Amino acid sequence: MKPTNQRLLALDILRGITISGMVLVNNPGSWGMMYAPLKHASWNGLTPTDLVFPFFMFIMGISTYISLRKYNFEWSNATAWKIIKRTLVIFAIGLGIAWLSRFFRTWNLFSGEEISFWARLGQSVWTFDQLRILGVMPRLALCYCATALIAISIKHRYIPWVIAGMLLTYLGILLFGNGFEYNETNILSIVDRAVLGLNHMYSDNGIDPEGILSTIPAIAHVLIGFWCGRLMLEVKDINEKIQRLFLIGTILAFSGFLLSYGCPINKKIWSPTFVLVTCGLASSFLALLIWIIDVKDKKAWTPFFESFGINPLFMYVTGAIFSILFGNIRFTYGEESVSIQRYIYGEMLQPLLGGNFGSLVYALLVVSLVWAVGYILYKKKIYIKI
Repeated sequence: MKPTNQRLLALDILRGITISGMVLVNNPGSWGMMYAPLKHASWNGLTPTDLVFPFFMFIMGISTYISLRKYNFEWSNATAWKIIKRTLVIFAIGLGIAWLSRFFRTWNLFSGEEISFWARLGQSVWTFDQLRILGVMPRLALCYCATALIAISIKHRYIPWVIAGMLLTYLGILLFGNGFEYNETNILSIVDRAVLGLNHMYSDNGIDPEGILSTIPAIAHVLIGFWCGRLMLEVKDINEKIQRLFLIGTILAFSGFLLSYGCPINKKIWSPTFVLVTCGLASSFLALLIWIIDVKDKKAWTPFFESFGINPLFMYVTGAIFSILFGNIRFTYGEESVSIQRYIYGEMLQPLLGGNFGSLVYALLVVSLVWAVGYILYKKKIYIKI
């Protein structure tokens, strides 16, 4: 399906950079062999990898502004239903990815045991009692839904107050709920365990990085992207667009770093300072890309990332499926059963290139494979909307 409106190339490129970055950091040859910039911060702090997901959420806010503009940001049952349907589809895809991963892990768990094929298949299919409910795609769904419904429900001049209220409320929850502790006494962990249950959450010292309460600042995060989209698109002069994005980016990033002395920058709890810093850096980076692409007309390097950026959610899902398949499809090699990932990395790349570099090369191979799928769609001008 071809788009009817002219796309913003710089926005597609930034979106493509983040999606390719997601695929890269999610597919190392070995999780134990990774260069430091490709790892998430263990708790407080910020690494390049920690920028990938929040950058995409910031862009989603801008994209939400663009998509709702054709409805004049007016409430109607039809518009609200379209928002809810898209939310349900994205959430369901996230659950589908979680189920597929659990299916293969359970299937491999019964490998070598005396159990019939049908019993093994049944055990692998029916893993809903252990299915993770929240995750990257569900978070995107919830934040999109909240942002879009707010955008068509209230006057836009109130949105900065909504953002401030959400971040301050969440800060209060963290301060009074032991929210900066990396253990199960954290209020985020307590709520997730009470509502979701341990079997339905990702547990990192009891903390689910896409948990229930941390969705509050994540919604504020997307709303900031929405507001920046408004500031950028309400002016036509390209230099003014750049100035606005760079100014708001500088203010947000500086504020976040300054406030981090009292409220640490932390991705796993999506702290308010994490929101401010990452939104600020994303806004400034977008300003830089517009300057490079639209002012300086340097576009020769863009097709690679545009292939990711025009179908972002499809490309992310493709990368997730490849990751699951390569990590779980096994075959006999010598006297042991190995996965495709284990064979390529452990038997081919690691002996030749070493641990960390071989792991990076494996990740780049996965990125290249996903890109090849996206490039076909890009050349055929096929846009898959989720």
